Amino acid sequence: MSITIERPESDLKLGCSNCNPPGIGLLQLIREDLVTHEGHWSSQGFLALAVHRFGQWRMGLRWKVLRAPCTLLYRILYRGVECYAGISLPQTTQIGRRVHLWHHGGMILMPISIGDDVHLRQNTTLGVAHRNDARWLKPVLEDRVDVGAGAVIVGNICIGHDSVVGANAVVLKSVPPWSLAVGVPAIIKPRKDAPANFAQHPANIPG
Repeated sequence: MSITIERPESDLKLGCSNCNPPGIGLLQLIREDLVTHEGHWSSQGFLALAVHRFGQWRMGLRWKVLRAPCTLLYRILYRGVECYAGISLPQTTQIGRRVHLWHHGGMILMPISIGDDVHLRQNTTLGVAHRNDARWLKPVLEDRVDVGAGAVIVGNICIGHDSVVGANAVVLKSVPPWSLAVGVPAIIKPRKDAPANFAQHPANIPG
């Protein structure tokens, strides 16, 4: 079965609602992120995620009179995280649960979405491929993707679940689930440890 990626029809639909994972409150979600970051509350990755979760949560406030001060606080915290941690993670990005941002510095994380249990490392860039591209032409990272340091993943593509993107790889096209992407531009091949019942087939290629 091929994978369908739901994308917004315009920039106005990016970040216009609370897209935190359903079924869990803001404080519980932040506590889970803290556990994911091994209890290090001062971890730059944890702080970036906490601010992001707050930024998403505020969009669920119905009354603008309540949302306005939260928006001001979010923007201050967001710039603080950029300066302190070197991590740009805008509220327009949808993020799943138990995402781990390893280390810090040079992380430009602006995809459409990041799935559950994803690991991202320093100097990672996720975003549009060209400066004039619409802001919704960005990558989607599915569950359990592992991204190495210095990787660049750009464009209207999808990184399939359980895939690994090697350090310094430049990924410009969609990656099937259970794949390994390495090199510049990235060469994509099946992971040797893929489940025996998982078939690498063109129909499995996302996007």
